[in-house]
Amino acid sequence: MAAPGIVMDSNHQSNYKLSKTEKKLLRKQIKARHTLLRHEGIETVSYATQSLIVANGGLGNQVSRNQLLPVLEKCGLVDALLMPPNKPYSCVRYKTVEESKKAYDTLSGKEIVDDLGQKIILYLNFVEKAQWKELGLQALPPGLKVIEEIISSEDEKMLLESVNWTEDTENQNFQKSLKHRRVKHFGYEFHYENNNVDKDKPLPGGLPDICESILEKWLKEGFIKHKPDQLTINQYEPGHGIPAHIDTHSAFEDEIISLSLGSEIVMDFKHPDGMTVPVMLPCRSLLVMTGESRYLWTHGITPRKFDTVQASKGHKSGIITSDVEDLTLNKRGIRTSFTFRKVRQTPCNCSYPLVCDSQMKETPASFPESDKEALQLEQDYVHRVYEEIARHFSSTRHTPWPHIVEFLKALPSGSLVADIGCGNGKYLGINNELYMIGCDHSQNLVDICRERQYQAFVCDALAVPIRSGSCDACISIAVIHHFATAERRVAALQELVRLLRPGGKALIYVWAMEQEYNKKKSKYLRENRTSQGMKEEISNDASVQELLVKQLPNVGNQDSAHSVSSINDFQDGGCNSKNVANSKLPIHTNRTSFHSQDLLVPWHFKGNPGKDKRVEPFGPLGSRDPGPVFHRYYHVFCEGELEAACRTLNNISILQSYYDQGNWCVILQKV
Repeated sequence: MAAPGIVMDSNHQSNYKLSKTEKKLLRKQIKARHTLLRHEGIETVSYATQSLIVANGGLGNQVSRNQLLPVLEKCGLVDALLMPPNKPYSCVRYKTVEESKKAYDTLSGKEIVDDLGQKIILYLNFVEKAQWKELGLQALPPGLKVIEEIISSEDEKMLLESVNWTEDTENQNFQKSLKHRRVKHFGYEFHYENNNVDKDKPLPGGLPDICESILEKWLKEGFIKHKPDQLTINQYEPGHGIPAHIDTHSAFEDEIISLSLGSEIVMDFKHPDGMTVPVMLPCRSLLVMTGESRYLWTHGITPRKFDTVQASKGHKSGIITSDVEDLTLNKRGIRTSFTFRKVRQTPCNCSYPLVCDSQMKETPASFPESDKEALQLEQDYVHRVYEEIARHFSSTRHTPWPHIVEFLKALPSGSLVADIGCGNGKYLGINNELYMIGCDHSQNLVDICRERQYQAFVCDALAVPIRSGSCDACISIAVIHHFATAERRVAALQELVRLLRPGGKALIYVWAMEQEYNKKKSKYLRENRTSQGMKEEISNDASVQELLVKQLPNVGNQDSAHSVSSINDFQDGGCNSKNVANSKLPIHTNRTSFHSQDLLVPWHFKGNPGKDKRVEPFGPLGSRDPGPVFHRYYHVFCEGELEAACRTLNNISILQSYYDQGNWCVILQKV
């Protein structure tokens, strides 16, 4: 327990002698401050204020409002409790400084039990002001509607009892291949290996009789426009979900409907530009997807045991808003969904050709037809925009990659090493025994390197102003995949070789087309940015393992626009592309597999573009980020492609070629 009045930072001088327990608590509070500042941009203060950050006491730690508020109210009158979604902390504001100070003295180091029954320890720090942004009422994705109480509780009971999960597994309607949920198909079997149906092989029996009368009623009342001929029944245990996806365009007609039974759930809808809208689906409600919401937005269910929901009574279906004073947790139960579709018999001709499998087969990919066009594409979607996002980009790049560190530390002492495309210079200080120099096309990124006392200058990676044969080693990390033609990518590789002395080595990393390799998903597909970023920050200090490590278990399914950016250089693109609508390149949906080698990857910018570009502490918190959306051009490499490009070079040998968490990597040597 912290001694009363000991609210200073580690530099505070006091005659009061702390006990061993108090010293340990103080260390952990200081560690919490550093973690919050580094990953969230939250600045704590060393004097008492009305507001406190409560580390570990957040929705992302399975701590609900109903659970935390009574603990806080024991110390005084709570003016506001701000609980941002998915975050492992909250902010409490008391009526007086005295009450706030009492909470600091009383609750710092206090152990509570979360909604999963696990013990966690709270760490409190003062903040000058709890800042957050309120977003206006959001709209559902176009074409999406939720109809509450579409059936009675009696009909719900009949539908649930009609599903025989224990029948003979040889029955064609029984699906036994899914790991985390029970599934049955009627009308047509849905094949998960290709996300399609065999239109020539309908299942015997059609849809269940009990569904026919319900569908006829919905048609008559105008809730749906077409009668489905395919049904998938899923039963979800608490904690399970489904990955974000778009129902295959060529497989089904426009209208897709889903009936939720047994338990309510939050389903996340995500636009390709990164905008995410969480939608509550109450028990006995019908979700109807048509138009843009069906064809363009992905939908999925985060695998977790608690959903972030509105705390106010009367809020049932619709969007979970960003009001941090009205969010809490809701425990999931067993949910059964009846999803109805109509099998498409003709190719899809929707208005979204860049994400339509029918139209993508007919339309060849758009590549630059000349070096001039390639240069313009790179200028628009790579170079210009780094100047806009440099500070924010740098704030998301902290932890060096182990294999790159290993390469640099294995070089002989005194080696001259060039980092071509050095970004914020995070690799320039890895090995103090080396002479490292960096270069980047972005002046603002180079300025950050210089602020950190690194040697760096501005240049084009195709024309580096360093004498030929002068470097003992070069590294090129997440750079060459930004060149828009094969010739320019080879030219960038050739420039690396030119810089090397005979016997010198180069390490090259590029983003891989294969984000699932050897039956294992990459971090890009499986990890949430918030949990990875904050967990990485504290994992190396055994004395602070309790700090902020219990994160929301929603990995592998979404890339929240308001969460902390990943530490992985290769996970998200981010360049402001004001003319993105004029581009013929497909826009990638974050945290999903790649379907094209040449694409634009979106990233929501966070922070105040006119001032400091750090992530703002409590805003924007809603799923719709009001900041600009950035797009960065990538050419993702297929297996063997980087190695093949290197083999076109003269006077080199490939020492090693490997896959590293969603990236293809080569170590080459000049001979």
